[in-house]
Amino acid sequence: MSSVKMSTNIFWQDCPIGKLDRQKLLNQKGCVVWITGLSGSGKSTLACTLGRELHSRGKLSYILDGDNLRHGLNKDLGFKVEDRAENIRRVGEVAKLFSDAGLICIASLISPYRRDRESCRALLPDASFIEVFMNIPLEVCEARDAKGLYKLARAGKIKGFTGIDDPYEPPQNCEIQIELKDGVCPSPSDMAGQVVSYLEENGFLHE
Repeated sequence: MSSVKMSTNIFWQDCPIGKLDRQKLLNQKGCVVWITGLSGSGKSTLACTLGRELHSRGKLSYILDGDNLRHGLNKDLGFKVEDRAENIRRVGEVAKLFSDAGLICIASLISPYRRDRESCRALLPDASFIEVFMNIPLEVCEARDAKGLYKLARAGKIKGFTGIDDPYEPPQNCEIQIELKDGVCPSPSDMAGQVVSYLEENGFLHE
């Protein structure tokens, strides 16, 4: 008996019902709305508000929240560079499955490294990876500090914290950007409305 780390004797199994069939059933097009930004920028708030708005319109979505996933799927991962990369890789693969199922998958993660986000984008065809950049300044995020993480990072009790002693690489060509208007953060409903408008205009809310 021998063990092999990566199997080679595996084959792709095609099934008679495909993505187009599922999309027709749901009257929507599967996609991934990938929300990225600093801790405290409003990613989870946008994700939940967007999910609620889509539900009110009769559209099926599912939220993949970075913190929630670290309680289960990714609970074996830390915050080293390689662990962060594996965290995003796994979420990207799961998001791809949800999109293939015809759902609007809302992924809400800091996802600080550009290369990891681009790897997830490469998994999705037909422009169905929609990157939403929460372009909220560090000082605003740190002032919120709802989880008290910035305070701990500034005190040196958390190492490798994004925005403090670990970099955040902003998107270069995101589809949607959420930012301050006259120094004021947009409301959750306004942020969700911006994303819904994009989905509507690009044909994702009907088959």
